[in-house]
Amino acid sequence: MSSQDIPEENLPQEQGAAHGAAGHGSTAVAQRADDNPFADPGLPAHKPRIQDIDERAAKRSERAVALMFTLSMLATVGFIACFVIFPVDKLVYIWPFGRVSALNFSLGLTLGAALFFIGAGAVHWARTLMSDQEIAAERHPIEAAPEVKAQVMADWAAGNEESGFGRRKLVRNTMFGAMALVPLAGVVLLRDLGPLPEKKLRTTLWAKGKQLINMNTMEPLRPEDITVGSLVFAMPEGLGYDDHEFQKEIAKAALMIVRIRPDDIKDKRELEWSHEGIVAFSKICTHVGCPISLYEQQTHHVLCPCHQSTFDLADGARVIFGPAGHALPQLRIGVNTEGNLEALGDFAEPVGPSFWERG
Repeated sequence: MSSQDIPEENLPQEQGAAHGAAGHGSTAVAQRADDNPFADPGLPAHKPRIQDIDERAAKRSERAVALMFTLSMLATVGFIACFVIFPVDKLVYIWPFGRVSALNFSLGLTLGAALFFIGAGAVHWARTLMSDQEIAAERHPIEAAPEVKAQVMADWAAGNEESGFGRRKLVRNTMFGAMALVPLAGVVLLRDLGPLPEKKLRTTLWAKGKQLINMNTMEPLRPEDITVGSLVFAMPEGLGYDDHEFQKEIAKAALMIVRIRPDDIKDKRELEWSHEGIVAFSKICTHVGCPISLYEQQTHHVLCPCHQSTFDLADGARVIFGPAGHALPQLRIGVNTEGNLEALGDFAEPVGPSFWERG
């Protein structure tokens, strides 16, 4: 459709004027500036708030902001208290959520309250106590002129003065307190990364007099049960598959037992800690803690299936190949009055991978 087909009243003003001038010989009418729909309407007249004209109202707002910051501080303290008070396995009934973890619910509630009251206090402060007068600034080049920089600094100083940050010490101090305490919640959460190891990684369930129990038959092992070239896995007496801590304890106490001809044992201490050529070493690889289960009877080498670390059981279980950092710990064994194999103590060094406090 051409402009000739459009009704004249629907054409833009300038085009319609030009069309009229061309078609009827009338003079074009210039568009007046006050008819421009994109003209800057300017800012509405500023209306003062009650806090701007009534100092008592300003004080009430100041106390309200301070109360919110104080509640944030109390919520942060409550977060830390809940972390200490509630055990991790405690469940409570809370409508409408049902049975939930008391620890998780209380931590979420208190931390959420601490963050909420900081935000609410800041918003209330800005809306009731800081200056709300709008200022229009003309656009300027990216590189500011010296006088503009000076004006910015002056505006900053004026804004700081108008915010009352220096005069309203109650708001300022309680805000500092809330902001200083909230990060403590994150510090406390670091404690929940796991229990401190203390010296648990240095010891196992093995102790003097504990019998070696066959992990397949759950019967005490006797010297005659172990033949040359065989590999047997054992665990300490008193530990059962149904125990709540079984996985944690067997990860340190798992034992592999082989019988080597005494003449083939190269390491003097290994021979002294054995019984008639029966040697007991930790089953846990010293690289990343994988269970070792591959034994080559001709060479007396054991291989970790995870990263191929290889240990020589005839030479103190030293590392002969792979990424493992040190030899497998040996358990000193003997025979009790009943003829069963027993431990003569715990491992002399921590089992498994190296760790930072191993020493």
